[in-house]
Amino acid sequence: MEYSAKLMLARLSPRKTRIVADLVRGKGIQEALNTLKFVPNSSAPIIRKLLASAVANAEQKGAGDVDKLYVKTICVDGGAVLKRFVPRAMGRASRIRKPTSHITVVLSDMKSR
Repeated sequence: MEYSAKLMLARLSPRKTRIVADLVRGKGIQEALNTLKFVPNSSAPIIRKLLASAVANAEQKGAGDVDKLYVKTICVDGGAVLKRFVPRAMGRASRIRKPTSHITVVLSDMKSR
C-alpha cells in the first residue's frame, strides 16, 4: 500500500531542494526524519513536515505499523517563478527570479519493497 503527501508552490529553489530530497530517498521513515533534523538547509524542515504529513495520512488510512514505512519516492519539480525587478544604476533595472517547488512524497510498506 502506498501513502502520499504533496506540497505545491513552496518558496524554495527546486535545485537546492533536490539535494535534501536525495538524502532521504529510499530510507526508512524514522531514519529519514532523524536525518532531516540535523540537515542545515532551509528546505529540510519543510520536507520533514511533509514526511510527517505523509505518515499521518498513512495512519488515517489504517496502515498497520507506521514504523515499517519507507520513502519510496520523493520528487521535487519546479513550480511557477515569481519575477521581480530591482532598480540599478543609470535608470536600469535587473530581474530577480524567485523560484517555487512542487514536492511529492510517496511512502510504502517495507514488505512490498
